[in-house]
Amino acid sequence: MHKESNEEILDRLRSGYSLPALSVVASKLIELASDEGSSVSDLADMIGKDPSLTVRLIRLANAAFFRAGDPVTSLEQAVFRVGFDRLRVMALSLSLRETFPMGRRGPMDYERFWKISLYKALLAKSLDERFGNGNMEEAFVAGLVQEIGLLIMFDLFIKNDRRESISLDLFPLEALLLREKERYGINHREVGEAALRYWHFPDAIVQCQSFFGEGRRDSLSPLAMNCEMAGMLSSMIFQKSIDLNSMFTRIKELFNVDHDTISDIVVAAFDEVEEIAGSLKVEVNKDKDLLELMEKANRVLARLSEKLPLEPSSESSKGLPSFKGLDSERDRAAVEYTLQAVAHEIRNPLTSVGGFVKQLSKTMDSSCQGWQYMQVIIEETKKLEEALSRITRKVV
Repeated sequence: MHKESNEEILDRLRSGYSLPALSVVASKLIELASDEGSSVSDLADMIGKDPSLTVRLIRLANAAFFRAGDPVTSLEQAVFRVGFDRLRVMALSLSLRETFPMGRRGPMDYERFWKISLYKALLAKSLDERFGNGNMEEAFVAGLVQEIGLLIMFDLFIKNDRRESISLDLFPLEALLLREKERYGINHREVGEAALRYWHFPDAIVQCQSFFGEGRRDSLSPLAMNCEMAGMLSSMIFQKSIDLNSMFTRIKELFNVDHDTISDIVVAAFDEVEEIAGSLKVEVNKDKDLLELMEKANRVLARLSEKLPLEPSSESSKGLPSFKGLDSERDRAAVEYTLQAVAHEIRNPLTSVGGFVKQLSKTMDSSCQGWQYMQVIIEETKKLEEALSRITRKVV
C-alpha cells in the first residue's frame, strides 16, 4: 500500500479533504471570506442563524477587547466596532471550539487542550496590549488556534494508531513536535498551517504556526513572537515539572522581557480567564490553577531557603560564615567571596519568583480555600528577603 508523503498529506489538507466537518455557519463564514461582495448585514445575518454563537461573540467582544465606550448589543454594532474580517475570524474560532468533542478520547484530553488554548490566547492578548505591536483580538485568536493542528492530527493519525500510545502533552512543545515528526513524518503545526489557510484565516495568524526553534527569533513577526512567548508562559501554568526561575531566565534571554512584565502579563490573563471561558464553553477553576502555579513557586522558594539561614546564626550554630573573629585579610576576603556568591545565587530567583508570588496573590479572593496557603508562601518570601538583606549587610 502506498504510504503518503508529507507533501501529499499537506496537499489534501490544503484542499479541505480530511479536515473535520464544520458547522453550517462556520462553513458559510469561510465562504464569506472569498466573496468580495459580502456586506456587514450578510455577516450579521449568517452569525445570527446561531443564537448561541451570537450571544457568545457579543460577550467576547465586549469583555475582552473593546471596553471603551458603550457595550455593543447587536451583531451589526460588533461588526462596525471590530471590523468585518476580524469579527468573522473570531466567530469562526468560536465555531471551531464546538467542532471537536470534549472530555477525553484515549491520549487526547480535549478539555485540557481548550483550557490551555484559552490561557494562551489571553496571554498573547495581554502581551499585545502591553507592547502595542498588533491588535488584541488578532493576538487572542492566534493564541487560541496555534495548536489546533493537534486535534486534526489526532483524528487523522493518532486515534486509530494501534502502536504504543503517543503522549500528546503540549509541554514541552519541542518534544511533542519531534515525536510527531518521527512517527508520522509531519507535526501538528504543519497540519495547523494547512487547515488555517483552507479556512481563510489571515496570513498573520497562519504565520504563527511556524515553529520557533532556537536562533529563529529575528525572523518572527511581532504577533508570532507574542504567541511563542504566550506558549512559554502557559507552560508555567500547566507543565508540572517546570522550574519557574529557569523559565523567567529563558524568557528574559529570548525576548528581553523582565520578570515584572512577565508577572503583569500572567496576572492580566488570570483576571480575565473566568469571564472569557464562558464564551468558549470551557470550564476553568481559576483558584485551582493559581494554587498549582503557586506550588511551583513555592518549590523554588524552598530550594532557596535551604541555602539561607532564615534566623540569625549563633556563634556555635552552623550557617553562613561571619567576619567576626577573623584577623587576616585573606580570611576576610574568603568569607566575603562566599557571602557574595550566595547573595548572587539567591538574589535573581528570589526577586523574580518572590515578586511573581506577590503579584499572583492579588488575583485570589481572600474568601477562597487556598488563600491561607498563599499567605504562608508570601510570608516565606519575606523571610528569604530578610535573610538576603542580612547577607548583603555583611558583605558591605
